[in-house]
Amino acid sequence: MNTRSMLIVADDLSGAADCAIAFAGAGRRTVVTLETSGVTTAAAEADHVDVIAADTDTRRLSPQDAAQHTADAFNALNAPGRRLYKKIDSTLRGNWTAEVAALQPLAGLAIVAPSFPATGRTLHQARVLVHGEPLENTDTWKLENAGRPANVRTMLEEAGLRCESIDVDTLRGDIDALLDRIKAAGTQGVQALIVDAHSGGDLKRLAQATTQLDPREHPLFWVGSGGLARELASLPDLFDALPRETLVHEKQEGAILTLVGSLSAVSERQCAMLRERARVSELIVPPAVLRVGSEHTDWRMWQSKIGEHLERHLDLLVRIGRDDAFDPAEGAHLSTALAALVTPHFRHVGGLIATGGETARAMLSAAGIGSLDLLAEVEAGVAVARPCGQHAARPAIVTKAGAFGSEHALFGAWEHLQRLPLPTKPTQQPSQPTLRAPDAATNTH
Repeated sequence: MNTRSMLIVADDLSGAADCAIAFAGAGRRTVVTLETSGVTTAAAEADHVDVIAADTDTRRLSPQDAAQHTADAFNALNAPGRRLYKKIDSTLRGNWTAEVAALQPLAGLAIVAPSFPATGRTLHQARVLVHGEPLENTDTWKLENAGRPANVRTMLEEAGLRCESIDVDTLRGDIDALLDRIKAAGTQGVQALIVDAHSGGDLKRLAQATTQLDPREHPLFWVGSGGLARELASLPDLFDALPRETLVHEKQEGAILTLVGSLSAVSERQCAMLRERARVSELIVPPAVLRVGSEHTDWRMWQSKIGEHLERHLDLLVRIGRDDAFDPAEGAHLSTALAALVTPHFRHVGGLIATGGETARAMLSAAGIGSLDLLAEVEAGVAVARPCGQHAARPAIVTKAGAFGSEHALFGAWEHLQRLPLPTKPTQQPSQPTLRAPDAATNTH
């Protein structure tokens, strides 16, 4: 059954963008918003928005608060004919089980498939594998979840959901048998159906099967990463309306600023390639300065260093350093302080690349940018956007999750911004979405 529009609910900004970008690539008007209270269904319809991706910013909240924020977002943005996709991290970070449990009574059977084969993340016997290795063995998991099992079914059952699983053989078997299995799960009180997937073809089959079901008879919602989302986006008859012309963004005057809040080894390798190939200057801000903020004795010195580069329109890489006092829970605080260092000079930025959802959100909030029009994808999970509405002439923006992407990701993003088309003669601005979030000062998350 066709749908009028899609609602994506994510727990961080880079996740919202990397999940929604596939729909933009398929010609669907796709907007990422930082605040659900700034969006209305009427505004979305008036601006012909096909996909709304809402960042609830709940990754660092308590499970109870995250669940409430997620339910509130769904209730605020749900509309007749609008399907729900709950975006979760492919490495199972955050409060995703509490959030799925909060949505399930509202939206029906949860179809859970976190695989993202294009980035090496697959699901086998309800366990996440990263390039074939168990998620528990990765640095990403050990950093925040040491000692906890990375088993999707175990995690969902701990959140109180009744679960069943579908293995790859069943997924690849007879389509009618697969559909009967999904229907039976919904009618027999199953709340979450976990689906193994090893390839993009597996996810495409799941997308094709689940969209054959009438949501009025078999209410369901999808729970996944960017992998399942891109297969749904590729279905030609998912939406009622025809695709629209792809949006473009002209190159803006100013420096390309790359902000890296992630401390993962993946980000380290990406930064190394950016430095070497683009010959971009790098500043590594000590976390001690960011913890104290503007009262630190070295604050003005670091602010001046950043300003010296940006005011001269020199491309710059700014990273958060690491020390013995590092705590993953302080990520949002450090990112907010990093954005505060940049803010006085942001008017000199012609392009922004932000690694880490907290870093991207902090910088956009500080700059007063509440929503983004998604444009293109540099590589799987690396999204290019432009600010919406009155900010449409502001910098092009690239977002990427921290422990994500190839070694080429940041350099590829930098190259993409360098190659944006040059401005044409001044003309009347084209129609822009008016979806917007409240000013950063009113941010309640």
